[in-house]
Order: sequence, then structure tokens, then C-alpha cells
Amino acid sequence: MNLVFRLAWRNLWRHPRRTWLTTAAMVFSNVLLVFMIALQFGAYGLMIDNTLQTFSGHIQVQAPGYLDDQKMRQSINDIRPLAERLRAELGSADVAARAAGFALVSSEDRSYGVAVFGVEPGSEGRVSTIPGLTTEGRFLGGLEDAEIVIGDALARNLRVSIGDELTILGSGRDGSFAAAIVTIVGIFRSGMAAFDRNVAEIPLAFFQDVFSMQGAGHQVVINAPQIDLVPELEQHVEALVSSERGDLVVHDWDALEPGLRQAIWADMSSAFFMYGVLVILVAFSVLNTQLMSVLERTHEFGIVMALGLTPGRLGRLVMLETTIMGLLGLVLGALIGALVVYYFSVHGFAYPGMEEMAAKFNLPARFYPRVSLLTVFSGPVIVLAFTILAALYPALRLHRLHPVAAMRAV
Repeated sequence: MNLVFRLAWRNLWRHPRRTWLTTAAMVFSNVLLVFMIALQFGAYGLMIDNTLQTFSGHIQVQAPGYLDDQKMRQSINDIRPLAERLRAELGSADVAARAAGFALVSSEDRSYGVAVFGVEPGSEGRVSTIPGLTTEGRFLGGLEDAEIVIGDALARNLRVSIGDELTILGSGRDGSFAAAIVTIVGIFRSGMAAFDRNVAEIPLAFFQDVFSMQGAGHQVVINAPQIDLVPELEQHVEALVSSERGDLVVHDWDALEPGLRQAIWADMSSAFFMYGVLVILVAFSVLNTQLMSVLERTHEFGIVMALGLTPGRLGRLVMLETTIMGLLGLVLGALIGALVVYYFSVHGFAYPGMEEMAAKFNLPARFYPRVSLLTVFSGPVIVLAFTILAALYPALRLHRLHPVAAMRAV
């Protein structure tokens, strides 16, 4: 084996320029793949966090069936004490209680049906970006104040502004008539027109009084420090909730926002198509190099075959040469790519003009690539696999070689 390896190594450096050019193509593609895949997975993490932190959170505690039916009577009793206990047990302030209902919101001129949420003003900012997206006025104050915060699209539709009053008409949990007059204290802009047109927030205690909730609510929203910690946090919350209230369920972000994962998979499919084109181009480069190498050594191969060397062993020699070259590209590409990704994972990466756009939506202005074994080695390993496959044709071509005809080749 040592002799075969020395022969393969010697053959590679017969034409060092050609070998280095082919290896450099693999290194470049590997570095590009490592960076793009790491940036892509980092962007997915940012997209998930930004989407969930806008309103839904990473995890929610709900009554059974509420996720599908959204009925007001499917509620959690004593929801504020439950949220307090979860904050204490989890050692995190990123927990907030909510109640939800549908109501007709009317101004002097117009009326619209919207989703009205009762929130804890002091805790809502820990699980939602809505308080930070309030562009006019302020966010909610006390738990029992007759105040409301609405989206800018709804404000335009109702033709209202800060200080105007709105009438809320709906149905309470017990079927009673729910009515209240509230003052607009804030207008938010999330950047999602449908959300800004259909969502309004009022203080939780005021909501419970108006909708006859008797201290109940519908959601305990919890945010995780990182998206990777969600499964562990979900298990912890399930254990806590089952010991406190065995009749409640815990949903993670995948259940709360099923379309989000589908959007990620759709984006990954298009991205991997582009990566596949890059890998195939590198594979053809290797195929060209190894085919030229085999053609140049036709006379040499004819002599050694006449001495008894089989085409199969010659083919394995060609495959070993390609594997060595591919491993060189993998090691150098993965190493350089990991260094590049690590730098940007610390300092971040921003597209031109991204800071201004992110500021409008209360979002981070920089992407942070995700460094992991998957992001660093998945691309280079696939390139190595395709380079070895590309060498199959030159290796199999040796089986059609006749020693006498090969020795006559120039």
C-alpha cells in the first residue's frame, strides 16, 4: 500500500501547476460552500427568531385544543400566577401571559373586526417586538388601564390617531356581552400589513374584566435564549406544567408557525440547487485533469500492463490519486472556510443597506454565520464524493486499454 501511495503521490506532482490549479478550484469551492451554508443556517436562525419574537414566541402553554379551534372558552385559569411561577422556576423574565378574543372595533366613522389581545405591559416586551415597534405614542401602561395599541394599517382604516377613543364590542367567555371604550395610546408598525391591520393589544387585567375571563387567559408565551435550546426548554416547561396543571399542553415554534419550516425548506431547495451546480463544475474540472493524466500516460500504462499489472490495479491507482487531491482540497478548504466563518460569527455580516431596513422593523442589522461540524464539513465532503465519482470514467477507461496498442501511443 505504501508503494501504491508513493506512486500516486509522484504522479500527482508530475505536473504541479495542473494539480495545484485543480486543487485550488476545490479549495475555492469548499471555502465558498462552507461560508454560504454557514451563512444560510445563520440566516435561518435569525429568520426564525425574528418571526417568533415578533409575537408568537418560541414556546406557548395553552389549553388542549386551543391551537386548532381558537375558542375563548378553551382557557387557562389563573394565568398570571402560572406565568409568575414559570418565571421563577425557569429563572427567566422571557415569559408573559396573554388572553385573546375577537371583537368589533369601532371609531366614529368605521368599524373593523380584529383580534384583541390582553397582554402584561411589563412583560410583553420580553416575548414580543411590538412594544419596540410602537412608532407613535407609547406602549400600554397599567394592567387595568382602558388603553389600546393598534397597528398603523388599522389606524388608517379606522381614520384614528393617538388620543382618539375606540369602542370594543365582543362576546365574553361566559357568552355575555363584552363592551368597552378605550383610548388609543400607541400605534405600531411591524412591517406585516395583515398583522398591523388585524391585531390590537389592551392590558391583560382590563381584558379579563371586559371579557368576563375571571382571571383566565389563553397563552403563556416563552422565549428561549437561542433557537437550539428550544427542545430542552420545552421539556423543562412540560415537566413544570404537568406538575402544576396536568390539563395543559406545551407547543413549540414548529407547531405554532408550521409555515415557517416549509418556507425554510423551500429556500434550502433553491440554494442547494445552486450549490449542486458549483459541485458539478468542480467535478468536471477533476474529470478533465484525471482524463488528461491518463491519456498522457497511455504508453506507460501499456508497458506495465505488458509486465502483468492488471487494469483494475491501474484504475485503483487513478482513484487514489484523485482521492489524495480531493482530501487536500477538503482539508485546506474546510480549514480556510472555518476561519472565515468564525471571523464573521464573531463580527457579523451585513449586506449594504441592511442596517436601515432592519432598524425599521426593530431587528438585528447583521447576520452571524453558524459554526458547526455540519456547516463546515457538509459541503467539502460532498465535493470530495463528487470528485471521486468524476475519476471513475478515467479509471474505467483503462479496462479498454490493450497493452500493444498502448505501447505504440506517443
